[in-house]
Amino acid sequence: MFTGIIAATGKIEKVLEQGGDMRLQVACADLDLSDVILGESIAINGVCLTVVAMTNSSVSFDVSKESLSRTSLASAQVNIEVNLEKALAVGDRLGGHFVSGHVDAVAECVACQEAARSVQFRFEVPDGLERYIAGKGSICIDGTSLTVNNAANNWFEVNVIPHTLQETIIKSYRVGSKVNIEVDLIARYLEKLLPNNTTGITQETLSKHGFIK
Repeated sequence: MFTGIIAATGKIEKVLEQGGDMRLQVACADLDLSDVILGESIAINGVCLTVVAMTNSSVSFDVSKESLSRTSLASAQVNIEVNLEKALAVGDRLGGHFVSGHVDAVAECVACQEAARSVQFRFEVPDGLERYIAGKGSICIDGTSLTVNNAANNWFEVNVIPHTLQETIIKSYRVGSKVNIEVDLIARYLEKLLPNNTTGITQETLSKHGFIK
């Protein structure tokens, strides 16, 4: 489990294809590795990966075929900068929102413009994912917890403040950039529960009380 608060950025040092899977070695000198052990989880651009090897300044991960099919890691290249976050520890502050590190899809940046000192980005998502994204709800983009400003059809917009731009790879986004998207956990589980629930929860009830529109 993660929070979507990026701890540091790193760079991909090695990309090795292995029998249809991939092994990534990531240089992460700015990330505190003192409490990281083999088998630990670290989110790389929002993808929860398991540490399989490490040095004092780098960490290696195996990326499964499933993860490659659903995330932007399929196009990972040496020297590409990535967002890093260690797994949430009991007692840590939850500054963003609950993030599982299980990416739903890859979205595309279709517009970006300055908005005072922030930058406003618009992303298009694959068909079917839009129903999980609501205005003023939470969204995770490449591991970064952000608030949805507007959402309609198959697009949504976020505003990114200067601090977040400086501390994450979002500063490199341009029109055409592909990003990992994880929707809010509540939206996914709520949909799963609705069709077969036996607790009296219906879409009508949720709408009446303002949970859905």
